[in-house]
Amino acid sequence: MGSRVKWAVLAAGVVVICAAAFGIKSLVASTPDTGAVAAIDTFAEAWSRQDAATAARYTTAPEQASDALAQTFQAMNAKAVDVTVEKPVEYSDGTASFDLKTTWHFDKDRSFTSTSSGTARHLSAGWRVTWEPAVVYPGMPAGGNLREIRTEATPAPIVRSRSGKTFMYLQPVNEIVLDPAQTRDLPASARSLADSISPIAPLVTAAVINQKLAASQGKPITAVTLRNSDMEVLTTDPGRVPGVTVRKTGMLVMADRRLSSPLEPGLTNYWQAIRDATAGWQVQLVGPGLAPQRLEGEQGPAGPNVQTTIDQGVQLTLGDAAVEVGQPATIVALDANTGGILGMAQNSYAVDRGIGIDAAYPVGTTLDPVFAAVDRIAHDGQQNADAALDRLGLGVQFSIPGASAPSVGQPGAATIDFRPQNATMSMSNMAALGVALARSASGTRSSVAPFVIQGVPTKISGGELGDLDPALTTPVWQAMTTTAKTGDASDLTKAAGLRALVGTNGPEGPGWFVGVQGGKVIVIYTEGPKSGTAALQVAQKYFTIR
Repeated sequence: MGSRVKWAVLAAGVVVICAAAFGIKSLVASTPDTGAVAAIDTFAEAWSRQDAATAARYTTAPEQASDALAQTFQAMNAKAVDVTVEKPVEYSDGTASFDLKTTWHFDKDRSFTSTSSGTARHLSAGWRVTWEPAVVYPGMPAGGNLREIRTEATPAPIVRSRSGKTFMYLQPVNEIVLDPAQTRDLPASARSLADSISPIAPLVTAAVINQKLAASQGKPITAVTLRNSDMEVLTTDPGRVPGVTVRKTGMLVMADRRLSSPLEPGLTNYWQAIRDATAGWQVQLVGPGLAPQRLEGEQGPAGPNVQTTIDQGVQLTLGDAAVEVGQPATIVALDANTGGILGMAQNSYAVDRGIGIDAAYPVGTTLDPVFAAVDRIAHDGQQNADAALDRLGLGVQFSIPGASAPSVGQPGAATIDFRPQNATMSMSNMAALGVALARSASGTRSSVAPFVIQGVPTKISGGELGDLDPALTTPVWQAMTTTAKTGDASDLTKAAGLRALVGTNGPEGPGWFVGVQGGKVIVIYTEGPKSGTAALQVAQKYFTIR
Protein backbone atom coordinates (compact mmCIF):
# COMPACT_ATOMS: atom_id res chain seq x y z
CA MET A 1 0.00 0.00 0.00
CA GLY A 2 1.37 3.37 -0.96
CA SER A 3 1.90 6.19 1.46
CA ARG A 4 -1.19 8.12 2.49
CA VAL A 5 0.84 10.94 4.07
CA LYS A 6 0.34 14.51 2.95
CA TRP A 7 2.05 17.71 4.01
CA ALA A 8 -0.19 20.70 4.59
CA VAL A 9 1.02 23.81 2.70
CA LEU A 10 1.52 26.86 4.80
CA ALA A 11 0.64 30.23 3.36
CA ALA A 12 3.73 31.99 2.08
CA GLY A 13 2.95 35.16 3.99
CA VAL A 14 2.65 33.28 7.28
CA VAL A 15 5.98 31.54 6.65
CA VAL A 16 7.77 34.82 6.03
CA ILE A 17 6.26 36.49 9.08
CA CYS A 18 7.03 33.53 11.38
CA ALA A 19 10.58 33.19 10.12
CA ALA A 20 11.28 36.89 10.57
CA ALA A 21 9.70 37.20 13.96
CA PHE A 22 10.80 33.97 15.63
CA GLY A 23 13.73 32.54 13.73
CA ILE A 24 11.60 29.60 12.49
CA LYS A 25 12.05 27.74 9.19
CA SER A 26 9.09 26.35 7.25
CA LEU A 27 9.47 22.65 6.47
CA VAL A 28 7.50 23.02 3.27
CA ALA A 29 9.49 25.79 1.66
CA SER A 30 11.36 25.10 -1.57
CA THR A 31 14.63 24.86 0.36
CA PRO A 32 16.47 21.50 0.56
CA ASP A 33 15.23 18.92 3.08
CA THR A 34 16.87 19.65 6.45
CA GLY A 35 16.22 16.14 7.86
CA ALA A 36 13.25 16.94 10.07
CA VAL A 37 10.91 16.57 7.09
CA ALA A 38 12.31 13.15 6.21
CA ALA A 39 12.07 11.81 9.78
CA ILE A 40 8.51 13.00 10.40
CA ASP A 41 7.44 11.91 6.94
CA THR A 42 8.91 8.43 7.39
CA PHE A 43 7.25 8.13 10.80
CA ALA A 44 3.87 9.08 9.33
CA GLU A 45 4.25 6.85 6.28
CA ALA A 46 5.03 3.84 8.48
CA TRP A 47 1.99 4.69 10.63
CA SER A 48 -0.19 4.77 7.51
CA ARG A 49 1.06 1.25 6.67
CA GLN A 50 0.43 0.18 10.29
CA ASP A 51 4.11 -0.73 10.51
CA ALA A 52 4.84 -0.21 14.19
CA ALA A 53 8.49 -1.30 14.05
CA THR A 54 9.49 1.13 11.31
CA ALA A 55 7.55 4.03 12.79
CA ALA A 56 9.12 3.38 16.20
CA ARG A 57 12.66 3.51 14.79
CA TYR A 58 12.08 7.18 13.98
CA THR A 59 11.17 8.09 17.57
CA THR A 60 13.24 8.91 20.63
CA ALA A 61 12.02 5.76 22.44
CA PRO A 62 11.79 2.96 19.85
CA GLU A 63 10.93 0.13 22.26
CA GLN A 64 8.12 1.98 24.03
CA ALA A 65 6.77 3.41 20.78
CA SER A 66 6.79 0.01 19.05
CA ASP A 67 4.78 -1.62 21.83
CA ALA A 68 2.28 1.23 22.04
CA LEU A 69 1.75 1.55 18.29
CA ALA A 70 1.46 -2.21 17.78
CA GLN A 71 -1.11 -2.39 20.56
CA THR A 72 -3.23 0.33 18.96
CA PHE A 73 -2.89 -1.10 15.45
CA GLN A 74 -4.02 -4.49 16.67
CA ALA A 75 -6.88 -3.15 18.79
CA MET A 76 -8.15 -0.82 16.05
CA ASN A 77 -7.96 -3.53 13.35
CA ALA A 78 -8.47 -0.93 10.63
CA LYS A 79 -8.75 -1.74 6.93
CA ALA A 80 -6.65 1.33 6.12
CA VAL A 81 -5.19 4.40 7.79
CA ASP A 82 -4.78 7.87 6.29
CA VAL A 83 -2.17 10.09 7.95
CA THR A 84 -1.85 13.80 7.11
CA VAL A 85 1.05 15.85 8.50
CA GLU A 86 -0.06 19.44 9.18
CA LYS A 87 1.65 22.67 10.34
CA PRO A 88 5.24 21.36 10.28
CA VAL A 89 7.63 23.94 11.72
CA GLU A 90 11.37 23.63 12.43
CA TYR A 91 12.89 25.86 15.10
CA SER A 92 16.43 27.18 15.20
CA ASP A 93 17.18 25.32 18.43
CA GLY A 94 17.12 21.92 16.69
CA THR A 95 13.51 21.07 17.40
CA ALA A 96 10.38 20.93 15.28
CA SER A 97 6.63 20.70 15.82
CA PHE A 98 3.82 19.25 13.74
CA ASP A 99 0.22 18.01 13.87
CA LEU A 100 -1.08 14.66 12.67
CA LYS A 101 -4.56 14.18 11.29
CA THR A 102 -5.28 10.46 11.36
CA THR A 103 -8.31 8.73 9.85
CA TRP A 104 -8.93 5.06 10.63
CA HIS A 105 -11.11 3.22 8.10
CA PHE A 106 -13.18 0.20 9.16
CA ASP A 107 -15.69 -2.13 7.52
CA LYS A 108 -19.10 -0.86 6.39
CA ASP A 109 -17.67 2.57 5.51
CA ARG A 110 -17.08 3.45 9.16
CA SER A 111 -14.23 5.81 10.04
CA PHE A 112 -12.74 7.70 12.95
CA THR A 113 -10.63 10.87 12.60
CA SER A 114 -8.47 12.52 15.24
CA THR A 115 -5.84 15.28 15.36
CA SER A 116 -2.80 15.07 17.61
CA SER A 117 0.32 17.15 18.08
CA GLY A 118 3.95 16.14 18.26
CA THR A 119 7.49 17.40 18.32
CA ALA A 120 10.78 16.26 16.82
CA ARG A 121 14.38 16.71 17.97
CA HIS A 122 17.71 16.64 16.21
CA LEU A 123 19.88 14.03 17.94
CA SER A 124 23.29 12.63 17.13
CA ALA A 125 21.55 9.86 15.17
CA GLY A 126 19.51 12.38 13.23
CA TRP A 127 15.98 13.76 13.52
CA ARG A 128 13.57 11.76 15.66
CA VAL A 129 9.94 12.21 16.68
CA THR A 130 9.76 12.80 20.43
CA TRP A 131 7.86 9.79 21.68
CA GLU A 132 4.82 10.53 23.80
CA PRO A 133 1.57 8.50 23.80
CA ALA A 134 -0.27 11.76 23.05
CA VAL A 135 1.20 11.61 19.53
CA VAL A 136 -1.32 8.81 18.88
CA TYR A 137 -4.25 10.58 20.54
CA PRO A 138 -4.42 13.69 22.79
CA GLY A 139 -4.41 12.77 26.44
CA MET A 140 -3.48 9.15 25.93
CA PRO A 141 -1.73 7.90 29.12
CA ALA A 142 1.35 5.73 29.26
CA GLY A 143 0.31 2.14 28.57
CA GLY A 144 -2.89 3.30 26.88
CA ASN A 145 -4.18 2.68 23.39
CA LEU A 146 -7.09 3.20 21.04
CA ARG A 147 -9.41 0.32 20.24
CA GLU A 148 -12.39 -0.29 18.00
CA ILE A 149 -14.97 -2.64 19.45
CA ARG A 150 -18.29 -4.14 18.45
CA THR A 151 -21.24 -3.05 20.58
CA GLU A 152 -24.42 -5.04 21.01
CA ALA A 153 -27.95 -3.74 21.01
CA THR A 154 -29.77 -4.38 24.27
CA PRO A 155 -31.71 -6.26 25.32
CA ALA A 156 -30.56 -9.32 23.40
CA PRO A 157 -33.29 -11.18 21.49
CA ILE A 158 -34.98 -14.08 23.27
CA VAL A 159 -35.85 -17.32 21.50
CA ARG A 160 -39.40 -18.20 22.54
CA SER A 161 -41.41 -21.40 22.30
CA ARG A 162 -44.81 -21.43 20.63
CA SER A 163 -46.46 -20.70 23.99
CA GLY A 164 -44.40 -17.53 24.32
CA LYS A 165 -42.20 -18.90 27.11
CA THR A 166 -38.44 -18.37 26.97
CA PHE A 167 -36.80 -21.29 25.21
CA MET A 168 -33.26 -19.90 24.79
CA TYR A 169 -31.68 -16.71 26.08
CA LEU A 170 -28.32 -14.97 26.39
CA GLN A 171 -26.56 -15.81 29.62
CA PRO A 172 -23.07 -15.12 31.01
CA VAL A 173 -20.89 -18.21 30.74
CA ASN A 174 -17.32 -19.21 31.50
CA GLU A 175 -15.16 -20.88 28.87
CA ILE A 176 -12.57 -23.09 30.54
CA VAL A 177 -9.59 -22.91 28.16
CA LEU A 178 -6.42 -24.99 28.35
CA ASP A 179 -3.42 -23.66 26.41
CA PRO A 180 -0.67 -26.27 25.90
CA ALA A 181 1.92 -23.51 25.46
CA GLN A 182 1.25 -22.17 28.96
CA THR A 183 2.01 -25.30 30.99
CA ARG A 184 5.19 -27.33 31.45
CA ASP A 185 3.32 -30.56 32.25
CA LEU A 186 0.33 -30.86 29.92
CA PRO A 187 -0.84 -34.32 31.09
CA ALA A 188 -0.81 -33.12 34.70
CA SER A 189 -2.76 -30.00 33.77
CA ALA A 190 -5.36 -32.12 31.93
CA ARG A 191 -5.78 -34.36 34.99
CA SER A 192 -6.03 -31.42 37.37
CA LEU A 193 -8.54 -29.65 35.16
CA ALA A 194 -10.71 -32.76 34.87
CA ASP A 195 -10.65 -33.13 38.67
CA SER A 196 -11.56 -29.47 39.14
CA ILE A 197 -14.64 -29.54 36.90
CA SER A 198 -15.78 -33.08 37.78
CA PRO A 199 -18.52 -31.95 40.23
CA ILE A 200 -20.44 -30.31 37.37
CA ALA A 201 -18.94 -31.95 34.25
CA PRO A 202 -17.98 -35.53 35.18
CA LEU A 203 -18.02 -36.68 31.54
CA VAL A 204 -15.23 -34.24 30.64
CA THR A 205 -12.49 -36.55 31.82
CA ALA A 206 -8.74 -36.24 31.39
CA ALA A 207 -9.04 -38.63 28.45
CA VAL A 208 -11.64 -36.40 26.78
CA ILE A 209 -9.47 -33.32 27.34
CA ASN A 210 -6.45 -35.11 25.91
CA GLN A 211 -8.46 -36.08 22.82
CA LYS A 212 -9.35 -32.43 22.26
CA LEU A 213 -5.71 -31.44 22.74
CA ALA A 214 -4.53 -34.03 20.22
CA ALA A 215 -7.03 -32.77 17.66
CA SER A 216 -6.09 -29.12 18.24
CA GLN A 217 -2.42 -29.68 17.26
CA GLY A 218 -0.98 -27.46 19.94
CA LYS A 219 -3.68 -24.78 19.93
CA PRO A 220 -5.74 -23.86 23.02
CA ILE A 221 -8.90 -25.90 23.56
CA THR A 222 -12.13 -25.13 25.39
CA ALA A 223 -12.57 -28.06 27.75
CA VAL A 224 -16.07 -27.05 28.82
CA THR A 225 -18.35 -24.01 29.02
CA LEU A 226 -20.00 -23.44 32.39
CA ARG A 227 -22.70 -21.09 33.57
CA ASN A 228 -22.03 -18.87 36.57
CA SER A 229 -24.18 -21.14 38.72
CA ASP A 230 -22.02 -24.09 37.65
CA MET A 231 -18.89 -22.28 38.76
CA GLU A 232 -20.34 -21.89 42.25
CA VAL A 233 -20.65 -25.67 42.55
CA LEU A 234 -16.95 -26.25 41.92
CA THR A 235 -14.82 -26.80 45.00
CA THR A 236 -11.59 -25.70 43.30
CA ASP A 237 -10.90 -22.87 40.85
CA PRO A 238 -9.97 -24.31 37.42
CA GLY A 239 -8.19 -21.05 36.68
CA ARG A 240 -5.46 -22.07 39.12
CA VAL A 241 -4.48 -25.07 37.00
CA PRO A 242 -1.29 -24.30 35.02
CA GLY A 243 -2.19 -23.38 31.45
CA VAL A 244 -5.90 -22.84 32.20
CA THR A 245 -7.73 -19.54 31.85
CA VAL A 246 -11.39 -18.78 32.47
CA ARG A 247 -12.88 -16.57 29.75
CA LYS A 248 -16.08 -14.80 30.63
CA THR A 249 -18.43 -14.33 27.70
CA GLY A 250 -22.08 -14.64 26.75
CA MET A 251 -23.86 -17.54 25.09
CA LEU A 252 -27.35 -18.41 23.91
CA VAL A 253 -28.42 -21.27 26.19
CA MET A 254 -31.52 -23.31 26.94
CA ALA A 255 -33.70 -21.80 29.66
CA ASP A 256 -34.60 -25.33 30.81
CA ARG A 257 -31.36 -27.12 31.55
CA ARG A 258 -33.02 -30.47 31.05
CA LEU A 259 -33.38 -29.76 27.35
CA SER A 260 -30.93 -30.22 24.51
CA SER A 261 -31.65 -30.34 20.81
CA PRO A 262 -29.91 -30.52 17.44
CA LEU A 263 -32.00 -27.43 16.66
CA GLU A 264 -29.74 -25.35 18.94
CA PRO A 265 -27.05 -24.57 16.29
CA GLY A 266 -29.62 -23.50 13.71
CA LEU A 267 -31.53 -21.33 16.16
CA THR A 268 -28.27 -19.85 17.42
CA ASN A 269 -27.21 -19.02 13.84
CA TYR A 270 -30.51 -17.24 13.21
CA TRP A 271 -30.30 -15.41 16.56
CA GLN A 272 -26.71 -14.41 15.83
CA ALA A 273 -27.73 -13.03 12.43
CA ILE A 274 -30.10 -10.69 14.24
CA ARG A 275 -27.33 -9.67 16.63
CA ASP A 276 -24.97 -9.04 13.71
CA ALA A 277 -27.55 -6.93 11.89
CA THR A 278 -28.20 -4.76 14.95
CA ALA A 279 -24.59 -4.55 16.20
CA GLY A 280 -22.97 -1.15 16.55
CA TRP A 281 -19.39 0.01 16.92
CA GLN A 282 -17.30 2.24 19.11
CA VAL A 283 -13.78 3.65 19.23
CA GLN A 284 -12.48 3.93 22.77
CA LEU A 285 -9.48 5.37 24.57
CA VAL A 286 -8.32 2.92 27.23
CA GLY A 287 -5.49 2.94 29.69
CA PRO A 288 -4.32 1.47 33.00
CA GLY A 289 -6.76 2.28 35.78
CA LEU A 290 -9.05 4.27 33.49
CA ALA A 291 -12.61 3.56 32.48
CA PRO A 292 -12.90 3.22 28.68
CA GLN A 293 -13.65 6.59 27.10
CA ARG A 294 -15.97 6.60 24.10
CA LEU A 295 -14.57 8.69 21.26
CA GLU A 296 -16.81 7.74 18.34
CA GLY A 297 -19.43 5.16 17.46
CA GLU A 298 -23.01 4.30 16.71
CA GLN A 299 -25.56 1.87 18.09
CA GLY A 300 -29.02 1.12 16.74
CA PRO A 301 -32.06 -0.40 18.47
CA ALA A 302 -32.37 -4.01 19.61
CA GLY A 303 -33.62 -6.66 17.20
CA PRO A 304 -36.84 -8.66 17.53
CA ASN A 305 -37.30 -11.78 19.61
CA VAL A 306 -37.38 -15.11 17.77
CA GLN A 307 -40.79 -16.76 17.91
CA THR A 308 -40.60 -20.50 17.21
CA THR A 309 -43.00 -23.41 16.84
CA ILE A 310 -41.20 -25.45 19.51
CA ASP A 311 -43.26 -27.01 22.30
CA GLN A 312 -41.04 -27.34 25.35
CA GLY A 313 -43.06 -30.25 26.73
CA VAL A 314 -42.75 -32.14 23.45
CA GLN A 315 -39.03 -31.33 23.32
CA LEU A 316 -38.52 -32.83 26.78
CA THR A 317 -40.44 -35.98 25.79
CA LEU A 318 -38.40 -36.38 22.61
CA GLY A 319 -35.18 -36.11 24.58
CA ASP A 320 -36.28 -38.87 26.94
CA ALA A 321 -37.33 -41.08 24.00
CA ALA A 322 -34.09 -40.65 22.06
CA VAL A 323 -31.96 -42.12 24.85
CA GLU A 324 -34.01 -45.33 24.89
CA VAL A 325 -31.56 -47.20 22.65
CA GLY A 326 -27.80 -47.68 22.70
CA GLN A 327 -27.24 -46.75 19.07
CA PRO A 328 -27.66 -43.55 17.02
CA ALA A 329 -31.26 -42.31 17.26
CA THR A 330 -32.82 -39.02 16.23
CA ILE A 331 -36.48 -38.04 16.59
CA VAL A 332 -38.42 -35.01 15.38
CA ALA A 333 -42.06 -34.06 15.98
CA LEU A 334 -44.16 -31.70 13.83
CA ASP A 335 -47.63 -30.22 13.91
CA ALA A 336 -49.52 -32.46 11.48
CA ASN A 337 -51.54 -29.54 10.10
CA THR A 338 -49.04 -26.67 9.79
CA GLY A 339 -45.68 -28.44 9.47
CA GLY A 340 -44.30 -26.48 12.42
CA ILE A 341 -41.46 -28.33 14.15
CA LEU A 342 -42.45 -29.01 17.76
CA GLY A 343 -39.08 -30.37 18.79
CA MET A 344 -36.10 -32.47 17.79
CA ALA A 345 -33.80 -34.60 19.91
CA GLN A 346 -31.05 -37.19 19.56
CA ASN A 347 -28.89 -39.33 21.79
CA SER A 348 -25.15 -38.98 22.22
CA TYR A 349 -24.46 -41.66 19.61
CA ALA A 350 -26.30 -39.64 16.97
CA VAL A 351 -24.49 -36.49 18.07
CA ASP A 352 -21.15 -38.24 17.60
CA ARG A 353 -22.26 -39.36 14.12
CA GLY A 354 -23.21 -35.80 13.19
CA ILE A 355 -26.72 -36.78 12.11
CA GLY A 356 -28.76 -33.75 11.08
CA ILE A 357 -32.13 -32.82 9.65
CA ASP A 358 -30.65 -32.01 6.20
CA ALA A 359 -28.44 -34.97 5.34
CA ALA A 360 -29.92 -37.68 3.10
CA TYR A 361 -29.86 -41.31 4.24
CA PRO A 362 -31.00 -44.57 2.56
CA VAL A 363 -34.70 -45.37 3.11
CA GLY A 364 -34.69 -49.00 2.00
CA THR A 365 -38.19 -50.49 2.26
CA THR A 366 -39.70 -47.62 4.26
CA LEU A 367 -41.27 -45.86 1.31
CA ASP A 368 -42.41 -48.92 -0.66
CA PRO A 369 -46.11 -47.98 -0.29
CA VAL A 370 -45.33 -44.45 -1.46
CA PHE A 371 -43.36 -45.56 -4.50
CA ALA A 372 -46.10 -48.05 -5.39
CA ALA A 373 -48.73 -45.29 -5.29
CA VAL A 374 -46.54 -42.98 -7.37
CA ASP A 375 -46.04 -45.78 -9.91
CA ARG A 376 -49.75 -46.34 -10.10
CA ILE A 377 -50.81 -42.74 -10.80
CA ALA A 378 -47.92 -42.26 -13.22
CA HIS A 379 -48.94 -45.41 -15.12
CA ASP A 380 -52.54 -44.23 -15.26
CA GLY A 381 -51.35 -40.88 -16.62
CA GLN A 382 -52.86 -38.93 -13.72
CA GLN A 383 -49.62 -37.24 -12.73
CA ASN A 384 -45.92 -37.16 -13.58
CA ALA A 385 -43.94 -39.31 -11.15
CA ASP A 386 -41.35 -36.62 -10.44
CA ALA A 387 -44.05 -34.02 -9.73
CA ALA A 388 -45.85 -36.47 -7.43
CA LEU A 389 -42.69 -37.04 -5.38
CA ASP A 390 -42.06 -33.30 -5.20
CA ARG A 391 -45.56 -32.56 -3.91
CA LEU A 392 -45.14 -35.16 -1.21
CA GLY A 393 -41.96 -33.38 -0.14
CA LEU A 394 -39.69 -36.23 -1.22
CA GLY A 395 -38.14 -34.90 -4.43
CA VAL A 396 -37.17 -31.48 -3.11
CA GLN A 397 -34.59 -30.01 -0.77
CA PHE A 398 -35.51 -27.89 2.23
CA SER A 399 -33.42 -25.19 3.89
CA ILE A 400 -35.19 -24.47 7.16
CA PRO A 401 -34.15 -21.23 8.94
CA GLY A 402 -33.47 -22.11 12.56
CA ALA A 403 -33.07 -25.83 11.84
CA SER A 404 -30.92 -26.39 8.77
CA ALA A 405 -27.17 -26.29 8.94
CA PRO A 406 -25.50 -23.35 7.11
CA SER A 407 -24.34 -25.76 4.40
CA VAL A 408 -27.07 -28.26 3.68
CA GLY A 409 -26.61 -31.75 2.32
CA GLN A 410 -27.66 -33.18 -1.02
CA PRO A 411 -31.35 -33.30 -1.96
CA GLY A 412 -33.40 -36.41 -1.30
CA ALA A 413 -34.86 -38.55 -4.05
CA ALA A 414 -35.14 -36.40 -7.16
CA THR A 415 -36.72 -38.93 -9.50
CA ILE A 416 -38.61 -42.19 -9.36
CA ASP A 417 -35.53 -43.89 -10.84
CA PHE A 418 -33.93 -43.87 -7.41
CA ARG A 419 -36.31 -46.40 -5.90
CA PRO A 420 -36.25 -48.63 -4.08
CA GLN A 421 -32.78 -49.49 -2.75
CA ASN A 422 -31.01 -46.37 -4.00
CA ALA A 423 -33.51 -43.85 -2.61
CA THR A 424 -32.11 -41.46 -0.03
CA MET A 425 -34.08 -38.95 2.02
CA SER A 426 -33.40 -36.42 4.74
CA MET A 427 -35.41 -36.25 7.94
CA SER A 428 -36.94 -33.03 6.64
CA ASN A 429 -38.11 -34.92 3.50
CA MET A 430 -39.70 -37.63 5.61
CA ALA A 431 -41.25 -35.02 7.90
CA ALA A 432 -42.80 -33.20 4.94
CA LEU A 433 -44.19 -36.52 3.69
CA GLY A 434 -45.85 -37.23 7.03
CA VAL A 435 -47.39 -33.76 7.16
CA ALA A 436 -48.61 -34.01 3.54
CA LEU A 437 -50.35 -37.34 4.23
CA ALA A 438 -51.90 -36.08 7.48
CA ARG A 439 -53.19 -32.91 5.79
CA SER A 440 -54.62 -34.88 2.89
CA ALA A 441 -56.38 -37.30 5.24
CA SER A 442 -57.97 -34.38 7.09
CA GLY A 443 -59.25 -32.84 3.85
CA THR A 444 -56.51 -30.25 3.30
CA ARG A 445 -55.15 -31.46 -0.01
CA SER A 446 -51.93 -29.47 -0.26
CA SER A 447 -48.42 -29.95 1.07
CA VAL A 448 -46.36 -27.52 3.13
CA ALA A 449 -42.71 -27.24 4.09
CA PRO A 450 -41.49 -27.90 7.64
CA PHE A 451 -40.52 -24.73 9.51
CA VAL A 452 -39.47 -23.70 13.01
CA ILE A 453 -39.46 -19.88 13.11
CA GLN A 454 -42.85 -18.23 12.88
CA GLY A 455 -43.20 -16.02 9.82
CA VAL A 456 -39.90 -17.12 8.26
CA PRO A 457 -40.51 -19.38 5.26
CA THR A 458 -38.49 -22.44 4.39
CA LYS A 459 -36.55 -22.33 1.13
CA ILE A 460 -37.54 -25.08 -1.29
CA SER A 461 -35.29 -26.10 -4.17
CA GLY A 462 -35.30 -28.89 -6.75
CA GLY A 463 -39.05 -28.91 -7.26
CA GLU A 464 -42.35 -27.55 -5.95
CA LEU A 465 -44.88 -28.55 -3.34
CA GLY A 466 -48.55 -28.16 -4.18
CA ASP A 467 -51.90 -29.90 -4.51
CA LEU A 468 -52.17 -33.52 -3.43
CA ASP A 469 -54.10 -36.06 -5.47
CA PRO A 470 -56.26 -38.37 -3.30
CA ALA A 471 -55.43 -41.13 -5.77
CA LEU A 472 -51.85 -40.78 -4.54
CA THR A 473 -52.31 -40.15 -0.82
CA THR A 474 -55.26 -42.44 0.00
CA PRO A 475 -53.47 -45.74 -0.79
CA VAL A 476 -50.45 -44.62 1.25
CA TRP A 477 -52.68 -43.65 4.17
CA GLN A 478 -54.37 -47.04 4.00
CA ALA A 479 -50.98 -48.77 4.00
CA MET A 480 -49.96 -46.73 7.06
CA THR A 481 -53.16 -47.79 8.81
CA THR A 482 -52.45 -51.44 8.07
CA THR A 483 -48.85 -51.12 9.31
CA ALA A 484 -50.08 -49.69 12.61
CA LYS A 485 -52.90 -52.23 13.09
CA THR A 486 -51.43 -55.50 11.86
CA GLY A 487 -47.95 -54.71 10.56
CA ASP A 488 -44.56 -53.84 12.03
CA ALA A 489 -45.97 -51.06 14.25
CA SER A 490 -48.87 -53.10 15.61
CA ASP A 491 -47.08 -53.91 18.86
CA LEU A 492 -46.87 -50.24 19.84
CA THR A 493 -49.12 -49.36 22.76
CA LYS A 494 -50.70 -46.12 23.93
CA ALA A 495 -50.79 -44.91 20.32
CA ALA A 496 -54.48 -44.84 19.51
CA GLY A 497 -55.22 -43.88 15.91
CA LEU A 498 -51.62 -44.32 14.81
CA ARG A 499 -50.72 -44.50 11.12
CA ALA A 500 -47.13 -45.38 10.32
CA LEU A 501 -44.48 -46.26 7.78
CA VAL A 502 -41.70 -48.49 9.11
CA GLY A 503 -38.70 -49.86 7.24
CA THR A 504 -34.97 -50.45 7.05
CA ASN A 505 -32.20 -50.55 4.51
CA GLY A 506 -31.22 -54.09 5.43
CA PRO A 507 -30.01 -55.74 8.66
CA GLU A 508 -27.41 -53.06 9.31
CA GLY A 509 -29.87 -50.22 8.77
CA PRO A 510 -30.57 -47.44 8.82
CA GLY A 511 -34.10 -47.74 10.18
CA TRP A 512 -37.02 -45.33 9.83
CA PHE A 513 -40.35 -44.65 11.51
CA VAL A 514 -42.81 -42.08 10.11
CA GLY A 515 -45.96 -41.90 12.20
CA VAL A 516 -49.05 -39.70 12.41
CA GLN A 517 -50.90 -39.68 15.73
CA GLY A 518 -52.63 -37.18 17.97
CA GLY A 519 -52.22 -34.25 15.59
CA LYS A 520 -48.48 -34.80 15.36
CA VAL A 521 -46.07 -36.28 12.85
CA ILE A 522 -43.22 -38.26 14.40
CA VAL A 523 -40.11 -39.11 12.37
CA ILE A 524 -37.43 -41.36 13.84
CA TYR A 525 -34.10 -42.23 12.24
CA THR A 526 -31.77 -44.88 13.70
CA GLU A 527 -28.54 -46.54 12.62
CA GLY A 528 -26.77 -49.80 13.38
CA PRO A 529 -27.84 -53.46 13.64
CA LYS A 530 -31.60 -54.06 13.98
CA SER A 531 -32.17 -50.37 13.44
CA GLY A 532 -35.82 -50.98 12.52
CA THR A 533 -36.42 -52.47 15.94
CA ALA A 534 -34.52 -49.58 17.53
CA ALA A 535 -36.75 -47.06 15.75
CA LEU A 536 -39.84 -48.83 17.10
CA GLN A 537 -38.33 -48.85 20.61
CA VAL A 538 -37.84 -45.09 20.45
CA ALA A 539 -41.39 -44.68 19.17
CA GLN A 540 -42.79 -46.80 21.99
CA LYS A 541 -40.90 -44.72 24.55
CA TYR A 542 -42.35 -41.55 23.04
CA PHE A 543 -45.93 -42.85 23.12
CA THR A 544 -45.45 -44.11 26.67
CA ILE A 545 -44.23 -40.85 28.20
CA ARG A 546 -45.81 -38.15 26.01
